[in-house]
Amino acid sequence: MLNEKGLIEESEGARVIFIEGKKIPLIVVKRDGGFNYASTDLTALWYRLNEEKADWMIYVTDVGQREHFEMVFSAAKRAGWLPPNENDYPKASHVGFGLVLGEDGKRFRTRSTEVVKLVDLLDDAKKRCKAALEERGKTKDWTAEELEQTAEAVGYGAVKYADLKNNRLTNYTFNFDQMLSDKGNTAVYLLYAHARICSIIRKSGKDIEELKKSAAIDLAHPDERMLGLHLLQFAEIVEDACTSLLPHLVCEYLYNISEDFTKFYTNCQVVGSAEETSRLLLCEATAVVMRKCFHLLGITPVYKI
Repeated sequence: MLNEKGLIEESEGARVIFIEGKKIPLIVVKRDGGFNYASTDLTALWYRLNEEKADWMIYVTDVGQREHFEMVFSAAKRAGWLPPNENDYPKASHVGFGLVLGEDGKRFRTRSTEVVKLVDLLDDAKKRCKAALEERGKTKDWTAEELEQTAEAVGYGAVKYADLKNNRLTNYTFNFDQMLSDKGNTAVYLLYAHARICSIIRKSGKDIEELKKSAAIDLAHPDERMLGLHLLQFAEIVEDACTSLLPHLVCEYLYNISEDFTKFYTNCQVVGSAEETSRLLLCEATAVVMRKCFHLLGITPVYKI
C-alpha cells in the first residue's frame, strides 16, 4: 500500500520512508526482510483508521518514543491516511510521560534492582493506609469491610494521584511518605477534605436533596464568592485537560477548590448560622465537583474517615 503510493525507497538494503526534516529515515522493512516497530505501528494505525473507524488515537509511552511516533504520523500523513492539519479528524497524538525516579535520582527500582510492580505498590499503600487509620483510633465503630474499603480507596488513590498531579512530561521522585501525607497536595488530604464536607452536611441533620429543590445559594461573603467562582470553572478545566492531554490540570483544580473550601469554612460558619441553608448547598456543590474530579482521575471518594 505504501509502496503503491511511491513512499517506499531503498536505503542500505532496507526499505524506508524518508521524512522531511529528519536525518534518519523511518525503516519499515529491515535489510534481512524482517519487520520492526515502525511497520507494526503503521499497520496498526491503518487498521484503527479503516477498520475500527477511530477518530482520535492517543499513543501513551515514555517521552523517549516521541520522535518515533512523529515519524510514524508523518508517514501516515504522506500516505493520505491522516489529514495534513493535526487539529483535523481523524488524528493521532503521542502522549509522552517522564520517568518515575527513586530518591537516589535513578529509575525507580527495588533494592535488588528489579523493576517495581504496580500491584506491589498498591498493596503496600493499602497496608500503610490501613495502619494509619487504625492508629488514629477513629475506626472502632467501623466494620472490617468498611476499614478495608477505605484503606483501599485512600491507598490506591494516593498512588494514582501522586502520578497524575505531575506534568506528565516531567520526571518525578517516588516517595511513599509524601504520597501518604494528609497535608499538602496529596490524595489523602483531598479525600479527607471531601469526607469532612460530607460530615458537615450529615451533622446538620438537613435533607440536602430537599434543600436543592427549594433553596438557592447566596454568595454574599468574599470567601463564598471565591469558592463559587472556582466551582463554575469545572467544565472549562476538564475541557482544557482533555484537549491538551494533561490530567495534572484536574489535580491542580481539585487541590485549589479544596483550599478554597478550607478558607470558606474557616471564615464562614455553616451549621447554626443565619446562612446555613445556602452554605450547606455550597458545601454540597463543592463535594459534587470534587467527586467528579475524583471520578475523572480514577479515584474512589470516601465519605467518612
